[in-house]
Amino acid sequence: MTVPTKLTFDGVDPSPALSADIERYASRLARFVPDLLGCEVTVSRSESSHKQGNRYLVRVRGKLKDGWLEAGRTPNADRSHSDPHIAVRDSFDALQRQLEDHQGIQRDRSKARPADHPAE
Repeated sequence: MTVPTKLTFDGVDPSPALSADIERYASRLARFVPDLLGCEVTVSRSESSHKQGNRYLVRVRGKLKDGWLEAGRTPNADRSHSDPHIAVRDSFDALQRQLEDHQGIQRDRSKARPADHPAE
């Protein structure tokens, strides 16, 4: 199942390999969350460091019928997000956890609550 994905590179050269990774992660989300209507991904550099390399900021928004969920954070000081593929993976993993939590909440709301019966 494919999810309509809008991809934006902000201050970063577009990469076919990174685009393919993003499409793969978005389709994986659709398998876990069938209610996912769309996905918006923004890849940008959070800084420009020539000595230690750039760190990337990836924001992922998932569209559901009742709103949006967003994941992505400022990169760690440990330089793990100096690879944009790792930043994409981490952001999609965070969004997947949010979507799973959202599904659990929706499932709990839809469960029938037992009616209070008077003591017999």
